[in-house]
Formats: sequence, structure tokens, C-alpha cells
Amino acid sequence: MAVRIVINGSRGRMGQAVAAAAQELGLVVAAAVDVGDDLGAALDRGDVVVDFSSHHATKALLELAIARRKPVVVGTTGHSAAAKAELLPLAARVPCVWAGNFSVGVNLLFALTRRAAAVLGADYDAEVVEMHHRFKKDAPSGTAARLLEIILEERKLTAAALRHGRQGITGERTPTEVGIHALRGGDVVGDHTVMFAALGERLELTHKASDRGIFARGALRAAQWVATQPAGVYDMQDVLGLR
Repeated sequence: MAVRIVINGSRGRMGQAVAAAAQELGLVVAAAVDVGDDLGAALDRGDVVVDFSSHHATKALLELAIARRKPVVVGTTGHSAAAKAELLPLAARVPCVWAGNFSVGVNLLFALTRRAAAVLGADYDAEVVEMHHRFKKDAPSGTAARLLEIILEERKLTAAALRHGRQGITGERTPTEVGIHALRGGDVVGDHTVMFAALGERLELTHKASDRGIFARGALRAAQWVATQPAGVYDMQDVLGLR
């Protein structure tokens, strides 16, 4: 039976992209709601909720999903590390795909970044640069945040190693710091570059998105996949079999 999709955050850019992609793929959108609408009633009409609303609304969404036993795809970004840590136990009570980016190409970038960070030692300085449109509200992007997490995990570093730009910092770059630089301007959908720079050589891994539809199609792929999974928190690496 076809999975019936509920779109939460339907009036936003990504919500509209998900609706367009669902029509393109022949999927049923059972309900489309936004913050302030009756999400509970919408969940009763669908099988899986795809969320691109606000990080302030994630807790309420998860509580409703638990009460109605509905799988969830969380694409909303902007959660602090502490807020996400608080929400993950709730998300684990239903089948949930939580990802900062649903692009197939970006998720391959995640896998390649993990491999590069594992192979290249501390003599390779790690930097992440991302650019998005002028309207984006959070920085760094969810994708950049995940790239940073991967580098920190592989190098066994904590978030204290992150350098968000370098204004006010004096002295040489330390071998353990990881730089993050967020650029905003124009209508850029999303560019991400991970750089590993050593004396004598530099490796750059870059992904550039030109169509928001790639994220919407990935989110719908995740929705169809998670509908048949047991409770737990997954990401696109699971959906795509990249682990």
C-alpha cells in the first residue's frame, strides 16, 4: 500500500518542495500543515510525517507522533546540541529518520569525509566552509554541523575544538582546531566544502546543490523507507545503505 505523507511546515520553502516532489513521484499527500495548525488531526490522516517546520516545534511533533504511533522524518535544522540530545530519546520511541541533509550526494560526502578524517592525521588541518541563500536562519547549516561532528568523532575531539570564524583570535592555527565558516548571500541553495590542508598538499571534498528538489526527493525516499522500520533513530546513511 502506498505511504500517505503528512507535510509539517508546508508553507515554507522545503515544505513546498516536498509537496511538488510528491506530486512528481506520484505519492499521496494526506495533509499539509504548518505551525499553529492542528497537527494531531493531520497525523490521523497519514502514515508518515515529513517535518520541515521549526526547531521550536520538534518536541511537540514527536510527542504527537508517539501518541499516534506514527513514523517521522525530521528535516528541520537549527537545534542546539543540548536540545537535540534532549529530543533524541523521544525520537527513538517511534521510527524516525533525523537528518540535516537528505541529498544522496551530500550523504556520500558524509561517508567520504569520515574516511578522509580517519586516514589523514592531525597534520592535515580540517576546515568546513558552507554557503546558503540570504534567507537562511540558522548557522552553521545542519549539513555543516554534521560534517563537523564526523570530523570531531574521527579525531576524538570535543566541540571545544571548533572555531567559528577567527575574528579576535591571535596566534598560529593549533593542530587540533577545526574551522567552520558560514557564508550567506543571494539565492544559493547550498554549497559545502570540507578541506584537509597539509604542508605541500590539500584535499577538498565539495558538494553544490542547485535545486531544492534533491532534498525533497530524499526526504520522501526516507519517508517510504522508515514506514516499515522498527522504532529508533536513523539517518540517511541508513536509508541509503552507506554504513
